[in-house]
This record gives sequence, structure tokens and C-alpha cells, in this order.
Amino acid sequence: MRKNVFPVGTFKNKTVMKHTEDSIRAVKKSLAEMWVLVQGQVEKAVQALLTGNAELAHEVIGREKLVDSYELAIDRECENFFALLNPVAVDLRMMLSIIKINNNLERIGDFAEGIASFAARHPGVGVDQQLQEKLRLREMTETALEMLNLCKTALAREDGKTAGKVFLRDDTLDRIHGDSVDILAGYIREHPNAARECLLLHSAIRRIERIGDRCSNIAEDIVFYLEARVLKHSALSEGAVGGTENGKE
Repeated sequence: MRKNVFPVGTFKNKTVMKHTEDSIRAVKKSLAEMWVLVQGQVEKAVQALLTGNAELAHEVIGREKLVDSYELAIDRECENFFALLNPVAVDLRMMLSIIKINNNLERIGDFAEGIASFAARHPGVGVDQQLQEKLRLREMTETALEMLNLCKTALAREDGKTAGKVFLRDDTLDRIHGDSVDILAGYIREHPNAARECLLLHSAIRRIERIGDRCSNIAEDIVFYLEARVLKHSALSEGAVGGTENGKE
């Protein structure tokens, strides 16, 4: 009788590996779909804010529940992965990071809805062009979207250097947000009847800044997954991420 050349455990290990790879692929696919949805929400919310496009704003508000459903579905996929496959090492770090990234994306979706709500309250009235320029609103929104895209690229390419670029962009958002209070206060002095709208506008600006903070969180999670380093609550020195970038928590 011919002997079995392979140990019995070999086939079992191959089956587990195949199941692990398939599960990881499925979770990543769901996360990528959610990312496209959330990025679209932010883009549309920003456009609605700048132009006063109420129809676009209501579209963002109406799709918020879809973002929530993606978050719940990805959470379930991750829970099943832990329960069935008991991951270790890099697979464990990856799934822990995906859970946190998933939560951060959902919160970014919430911020997009909040930004869209400003436009929905002021249909047909975009932010005054001169005020937009003083507030550097377009630069701020473009920076936030760039950060979100950098995070997506860093995760897809498993590139810590790209993740590190996110932190510097967050500094830009913080500066613009910090300057906005005095700019809006000056505008209110000149246009006292616009006080309520300016307060609501500042709330929208704050949400854009918070999108940047969440992108920084995602970048930290990516570095944790790739390099097993925890950056949360720590100031990064020059070259700490990817060898060339510096940043902040």
C-alpha cells in the first residue's frame, strides 16, 4: 500500500490558510466599498456647502444610513474572522486596524452629513465668495479630501510612508480652523444679521477639521498594522513614519 507522502496536518493548514485569505479579501472588499461611499459623501457635502446646492445636500443626508449599514456589516465580518480563525501576528494587527478604520470612516460619514445640513438649511445660498477666500475654505476641503485619499492609497499599497504624509496635512487643517474664529467674528461685526449663519458655518468648518483628525487616526492604524508601532498620543519626530515624514497625533 502506498504511504501518504504528506502529513495529515498539511491539508488542514492549507484549508485554514485558504479560508483566512478568502475572509481577509472579503473584509477588504467591503471596506473599499465603504471608503468609496464615504469619500463621495464628503465630496458632495463640501460641494453643497460651497455652492448652496440643497439637492446635493439632501442626497448626502439620505445616504447616511447606508454608511451606517456598511459599518455594521464590516464589524460582523471582523467578529466572524476573530471567532472562526483566531488570528495572530500581522493578521491580528490588520483586523484590529480595520475595525478602528471602519469606525473612523463611519464618523467621517457623520461629519459629511453635518456639513450637508448647513447647505440644506440655506438652499440656493452658497458661502460668500470673499468670505470663502478669507476662510481658505476650498483649500481646507481639498486638504481633507487629499488626506482621505492618502489613507486609502496607503492601506491599499501597504505603504507606511504614504500614511505618514497625512499628519502634515492635518497641521494645515488645524491652522485654517484656528484662524476661522477671528475671521468670522470680523465678518459678523460687518454683517450683524449674518451672525446665526456664521455660527452654523463655523460648525461646518469644525466638522471639516474633525475629518482631518479622523484621517490621522486612520493613518495611525495603518502604521500599527504595517509596522507594529503605536503612534496614538505621541508626537512624531522627523522621519518617524516611512523614514521621511514628520507629523502629529
